Amino acid sequence: MEPLQELRQLILEHVGGVGRKATVGHGVSVAVVDEPTSPVVAAMPGPTLAIVAQGTMRTLFNGEPYEYGAGKYLIASLDQPSTSQVVQAAPDEPLAVFIMELRPQAIASLLPEASTAARPPADDGFFVRDATPKLLDPVVRLLRAARCADDLRVLGPSYQREILWRLITGDQGALVRRIVLANNSLAHIARAIGWIREHYHEPLNVADLARLSGMSSSSFHRHFRAATAATPIQYQKTIRLQTARTLLWARAGSVTDIAHRVGYESPSQFNRDYRRMFGTSPGRDTL
Repeated sequence: MEPLQELRQLILEHVGGVGRKATVGHGVSVAVVDEPTSPVVAAMPGPTLAIVAQGTMRTLFNGEPYEYGAGKYLIASLDQPSTSQVVQAAPDEPLAVFIMELRPQAIASLLPEASTAARPPADDGFFVRDATPKLLDPVVRLLRAARCADDLRVLGPSYQREILWRLITGDQGALVRRIVLANNSLAHIARAIGWIREHYHEPLNVADLARLSGMSSSSFHRHFRAATAATPIQYQKTIRLQTARTLLWARAGSVTDIAHRVGYESPSQFNRDYRRMFGTSPGRDTL
């Protein structure tokens, strides 16, 4: 059986149906969705690997649209804001996805063994690539092992380690390595990220965020960019604009109303930033 076909069958087996999500190991889950969804503003809970076995998703990240279907995998950095939706799924062919947390400590333990020189990341915190047979193989073996609790307990960690190894030594290994570099101050930066996500519509004071994170302003800027590939102001702006786009698509108010709801005092500035990020006017997204 082809690895992708078996991966799809294993995902469906573990969830026991459609429209559900199941945990199959420490930091590992699978999910299925049986119909297209509306765009939703969300963020990965941490560095994450996702492999699509069936169906198609679309994610808007930093103004760039990414569409990925069966046989594609994506990696997203810590808590990056994005707008995602399922665009192809049906009861007889649901979206089927494998998801694994990329734990910095586990990645760090493999770095001394990797002889491949790290290349500069080609993407800012998010990329989509074809899943190679070398990557799919340990994923399939991990889900096979998850059929038996003892097998998963004994063999699961080695399969997850092999998955990380394939990512580290792959063509975007430098981005995976960057997760480790960002982790030293990750817990402190996470406080600031959480504040921004909860209060994105409020004025942002970087000095206050630095104090919240227990850092100097210069250190905070450096570590924040390492964790999110953005400055605090850019990060907040991305959340504001992506939230606004979701509200516009949902016809949740006029352009001016939504601009104010997400924190813009000037509708004209909102229009300029929106066009710069999405390549279209907010008015067009209400049509």
